[in-house]
Amino acid sequence: MRLCVCFVLLSFILCADADLGQAGRFAWDAAGGAWDMFKAYRDMREANYKNADKYFHARGNYDAAQRGPGGAWAAKVISDARERWQSDVSGRGAEDTRADQEANAWGRNGGDPNRYRPAGLPSKY
Repeated sequence: MRLCVCFVLLSFILCADADLGQAGRFAWDAAGGAWDMFKAYRDMREANYKNADKYFHARGNYDAAQRGPGGAWAAKVISDARERWQSDVSGRGAEDTRADQEANAWGRNGGDPNRYRPAGLPSKY
């Protein structure tokens, strides 16, 4: 939750020179994008389905980016921070990080997240 608040505040700071309407829209989209990323993470944890993480990466980024530039920005910042943290703290390999970032970019650029959907994942997700 603190991370989401930080993104919203940073959005306001970054947009301080822009038209108030545009700054507000960017911040609103960024907050919504952060929420979309959280929902994808929550669903991934709930599903607990083998080999589904790339799907949820792509889906979270896709949903966030559909909100506009603020959502895409939030998705990139969250994805990059998460991958950096996981590679530094958990010791995951560079190949797994690269594959996660590929799925992140795919979704953020409008690619269908179902490209990464594993067979048998419940339709709820």
